[in-house]
Amino acid sequence: MVFRDDEGFCIIKDSEIKNSSLWGSIMIFIIEGIVLCALFTLMVYIMSRNPIKTLYNYPPKIQERVMTLDEYKDQVPTRKNKVVAKVGASVLFVVILALILRFINGYTTFLQAFGYGFLLWTIVNAYDAIVLDIIWFCHDPQFVFKGTEDMVDEYHNYWFHIKGFFIGEGLAIVVCALAGVVVSLMP
Repeated sequence: MVFRDDEGFCIIKDSEIKNSSLWGSIMIFIIEGIVLCALFTLMVYIMSRNPIKTLYNYPPKIQERVMTLDEYKDQVPTRKNKVVAKVGASVLFVVILALILRFINGYTTFLQAFGYGFLLWTIVNAYDAIVLDIIWFCHDPQFVFKGTEDMVDEYHNYWFHIKGFFIGEGLAIVVCALAGVVVSLMP
């Protein structure tokens, strides 16, 4: 509540400051979530230009079929490349997340960074599973490999993407914990 004292100065009660601060924090979280989802969408769009590079993000039966097709035999990424790419992306994400949490959000403790980072990760992970995977990927013919057009049920395998969400949450615990450690060690 705002009111004036005897000298005409505006006075704001502590509860109003706390409420506006909470609202501001929620708005920042929403904006950060939207920006991260947009950046993630851009990354997925760029990668989708050459779907063979993301073969290991497809349901297993589609992977198996694609690996048997002559058209793709020399293009299929190795499992080693998959692991290297995922580890590299995770390390890069730890660094970026830690920098955002420390220097944009101002967090200094492990718990602050881990908790907020985990919430952001969960928002992007849910967006990925629902919007990008189930709504976009499962229904866009651009993602269908030649020679797998008959595998409609596998392309519409929503459970595969739901399981992927939970795997992503497990990875989030590790990545966000590492980001929390990095934040807590920063000056």
